[in-house]
Amino acid sequence: MKLIYSITLLFSLLFASDQIPGPPQDHPIIFTGATIHTVSHGVLENAEILFDGGKIISVGHNLSAMYKIEKIDISGKHIFPGLISAGSTLGLQEIGAVRATRDYAEVGSINPNVRANVSYNPDSEIIPISRSNGILLALSVPRSGRMSGMSSLMMLDGWTWEDATLQHPVGLHLFWPSMNVAKSDKAEKKDKSDKESRLKSIQKIDDLIQESRAYLKLKESRSSSFKHDLRLEGMLSVLTGDIPVFIHANEVRQIEAAVYWADRQNLEMVLVGGKDSWRTTTLLKDRDIPVIYTQTHSTPMRRFENYDQAFTTPFQLFEAGVKFCISNSESPFQTPHIRNLPYHAAKAASYGLPWEEALRSITLSTAEILGVDEKVGSLEVGKEATLFIADGDILDIRTQVERAFIQGREIDLTDRHKTLYKKYKIKYQQNGLLKGPVLE
Repeated sequence: MKLIYSITLLFSLLFASDQIPGPPQDHPIIFTGATIHTVSHGVLENAEILFDGGKIISVGHNLSAMYKIEKIDISGKHIFPGLISAGSTLGLQEIGAVRATRDYAEVGSINPNVRANVSYNPDSEIIPISRSNGILLALSVPRSGRMSGMSSLMMLDGWTWEDATLQHPVGLHLFWPSMNVAKSDKAEKKDKSDKESRLKSIQKIDDLIQESRAYLKLKESRSSSFKHDLRLEGMLSVLTGDIPVFIHANEVRQIEAAVYWADRQNLEMVLVGGKDSWRTTTLLKDRDIPVIYTQTHSTPMRRFENYDQAFTTPFQLFEAGVKFCISNSESPFQTPHIRNLPYHAAKAASYGLPWEEALRSITLSTAEILGVDEKVGSLEVGKEATLFIADGDILDIRTQVERAFIQGREIDLTDRHKTLYKKYKIKYQQNGLLKGPVLE
């Protein structure tokens, strides 16, 4: 036990971010001359945005004459709402190959009581790298077994997990079992075993829901036979409709089975993954089920599919009127690459999705699906001043984020990538292999 503790402490010291969280906003700030991408009300050229106390006070033109405040001219720059990643293990893991730095899994297959935010590490080195590319909010999702627990929407700045939590709980996460069937006589035996396992998994979830409903009735009636159960308590927010169940499914049979199951249990559902969602658009539209699409940078699932099917799926969802957002791959191994979120949307934009919808799919659409659109996701009066300033279109890989604010707090945009870039630039300058003055 002492050895495990020592290893955990060692990695926390070696791989802990040393950035200082931003202080609360203490005076009004107005940015002028910018191109403001409000998302909800189009693009405003040569416009101004005023925020104070962490809230947006006004967006438009000729605002500065009304206030005696700090005025900053950023002509030629672009202002965007903070990007939102809708599913990763950010803050719950550091190095995938090191068990001591992975804190996204619990023992057992059914853990509805697990909370992501209490395990969130605000000193993770991956956090500054992510926010350097405009990702200022991220949904941290526990991952283990069939029902992994409740996700939390985290702000990528804060001293503690309490400081960083924007919303908890956001949803209860259920990983739907495989629905594959045998394709040959040789595979029939294995398929029979898989089917039995699948039915047992679904029955186990059904039993849990039935037990949780009985538990809720006992609790509401204040029965003398009521006994507190932490695992069943985790189910109550879903049963009362306060939060949806996020069902992770990709293959068409999985998606259809999950939708009909949620219907049968009278639960609000959000589909996560959705690689085959292009084949079930009518079902998803009719049931008003949102999709968190995580498969933009993936290969085709079947031989007959077009090579660009994963790229065109967001456009097909948009055309069909299905509510959706785009997120990174949900695999824990992809969490270090969460900074690439805008390029997932850019890929969809280059394959048919309108640019405005591509930007919306990683801002306001995500906020709507996660139930926080009254706080973040667009630049509107009354919403939180969670935004960033860039030198160009954030969907363009050449664009650099120059300043960022979370709830009006200006955050440090240094990170390990920038530190190493500067280090090795100085190395080559000192050795005469790179022209220009030596950096300090």
